[in-house]
Amino acid sequence: MAVYSIEKAGESSILREKAKPVKEINDTIKTLLDDMAETMYHNKGCGLAAPQVGIGRRLIVVDVGDGLIELINPVLIKGRGKQVGEEGCLSVPGFYGDVERFKTIFIEGLDRDGNAVKVKARDYTAVALQHEIDHLDGILFTDKLKKEKKE
Repeated sequence: MAVYSIEKAGESSILREKAKPVKEINDTIKTLLDDMAETMYHNKGCGLAAPQVGIGRRLIVVDVGDGLIELINPVLIKGRGKQVGEEGCLSVPGFYGDVERFKTIFIEGLDRDGNAVKVKARDYTAVALQHEIDHLDGILFTDKLKKEKKE
C-alpha cells in the first residue's frame, strides 16, 4: 500500500473539477481504495476523496471511528433535517469553519466488488460523507461556510 500526498486548495485545480464516474472496478481501483484509506489514516483524517490525491474519479473513503466506508460513484439520494458543525479538510490545512449539512442522508453507490449499496447515515458520519461527495463535484467546505476560524 502507498500513502499519497494530499492536494492543497489553491495549488491544485483538480479539487475544483467534477470527478468522472468509475466505469470498471478492477484491481487498480481496489488498490486505489486501499491506498486512499491508508493515506486518510496516515494524515489523521476521517474522510478522503480521490481528487484529494490527484485522481479525478468518483471514489471516497470515510471512517469516523465506526469502521471504514468505501464508496464508488456515490450519489446523495435524499437528506433530512439540518445540523451545523465545525469542519476542516486535509486539503485546506489549518482552516476550520461551521457548515450546515443534512442530519440524516441516504446514499447509493457501489462497493469495491461492484455491488450496489445503499447507505443511511446520521450525525457526524452524514457530515463526513457529504463533505467527501462535495469533493467529487469540485466543492470545498469553504464554499459553504457559515462561520470561519483559522488555527
